[in-house]
Amino acid sequence: MPRGGKKGHKGRGKQFSNPEEIDRQMRVQREMEENAGAEKESSAESEEESSSDEESESRRRSGVEGLIEIENPNRVSQKSKKVAEVDVAAPRELTRREREEIEKQKSKERYMKLHLEGKTEQARADLARLAIIKKQREEAAKKRDELRKEKEAEEAKAKR
Repeated sequence: MPRGGKKGHKGRGKQFSNPEEIDRQMRVQREMEENAGAEKESSAESEEESSSDEESESRRRSGVEGLIEIENPNRVSQKSKKVAEVDVAAPRELTRREREEIEKQKSKERYMKLHLEGKTEQARADLARLAIIKKQREEAAKKRDELRKEKEAEEAKAKR
C-alpha cells in the first residue's frame, strides 16, 4: 500500500567521485606508504629488510588480493606490531561501564560515611526513631520496677 505523499530514500540521485580526484588520493596514499616504508627500512638491519620484502610480496600474492587490485579508501590495512613496540605498562582508558561502576562505588562509600556520621536524612530519621524507642523502653522499665516494688510491698503486708 503506498504511503500518502511520503517518498522513500531509494530513488535519490547518486553522487560519484571524480576519477581525477580518486587518482590524486591514491598517489598521495602511495607516497605516504613509501615514505613510511623507507623510514622503517633505514632503521632495520639488512636481514630484516630481505625477510620483510619477502613477507610483503607473499602477502600481496596470497588469495584474491594477488589477482585483483583493490583500491578501497575506507579499507584499513592490518599492521602487526612487534613485541618491543607494544606498551603493556601504559594505562588504558576505562570503558564507560567501568567508569560508571567506579563512580557508583565511590558515591556509595561517600553516602555510607555521611550516614555513619549522621548527616544524611535517612540517618537523622533512624536516630530519631531510635531515640523514641529508647525512651519507650526506659518508661516500660520504670513501670515494671514500680509494679515489682508494689507486689513486694503487698507480699510483705500479707506476711505480717
